[in-house]
Amino acid sequence: MKVNLADRVNNFIEQQQLPQTYLGTIAQHYLPLAQWINRQRTPQQCYFMGISGAQGTGKSTLSALLKILLEHEYDCNTATLSLDDLYLSRTERERLGQKIHPLMKTRGVPGSHNVAQGVALFDALNTLQERQVLALPRFDKANDEPFPKAQWPVISGPVRVVLFEGWCVGASACAAAELAEPVNELEAKEDGDGRWRRYINKQLETHYQTFFARMEGLIMLQAPDFASIRRWRWQQEEKLVAKHPPGQGSALMDRAAIERFIQHFERLTRQNLKQLPPRTDVVFELDKNQVVVRSHYAKP
Repeated sequence: MKVNLADRVNNFIEQQQLPQTYLGTIAQHYLPLAQWINRQRTPQQCYFMGISGAQGTGKSTLSALLKILLEHEYDCNTATLSLDDLYLSRTERERLGQKIHPLMKTRGVPGSHNVAQGVALFDALNTLQERQVLALPRFDKANDEPFPKAQWPVISGPVRVVLFEGWCVGASACAAAELAEPVNELEAKEDGDGRWRRYINKQLETHYQTFFARMEGLIMLQAPDFASIRRWRWQQEEKLVAKHPPGQGSALMDRAAIERFIQHFERLTRQNLKQLPPRTDVVFELDKNQVVVRSHYAKP
């Protein structure tokens, strides 16, 4: 017996520990979004949709929900992948830290992902046939390492929609002159000569643009301000800590560590808040409580 959509959505809300008011957001904003995505795609082909938004905006939640809606309502086999799942291992980032700049040891910024792996995954998803399967990478943030391949989820072909979410998906590099002045204490004290931020900008200008160009559409979850993003990222970490018993999760962070961590993302996050909305197909404006208050579609 096929489980009805209401039951699946209610189970999802319970599993994700979302408020019951999220049902209203689904009805008003996300069901129409699923319908819109289904209209954009070409039947019998794989459609790549990017989901962009700062930390804590709810990208992974939206991606998981859209998979349910697209598969239930439109019989549309959907793969979900996060930019976070493509992080380099700690050892690989240590090497980058030695070769490029010590700040490259920290995951997050352009340059800390395995872009070649991502491109290969997109190619494989695009051509996956019936009865073929593909394992999708996952990253263990609590231990700052990729999960073992044996723990990666598997999807069967053919795939009709790929939802690719990430904090800087769709972002563009900035002009070199804009990198001159530091935007926060981290940049001022630990990247005084700008070498780290120039490297990030170059990665974004080259490898990441090729990667992001695979997206045929882009959705943005737009935070109201950077202060909200900082608060939401701490709330994310609190949830992650709650999932792991004491002694597990060696890379979990306290409040001070989160405050430092988020400075790595600040420059590009502020840039995206200003520059991405006009270039995005669908924008969802969030209030300070992470609730969607308005949606904008660039095309019907």
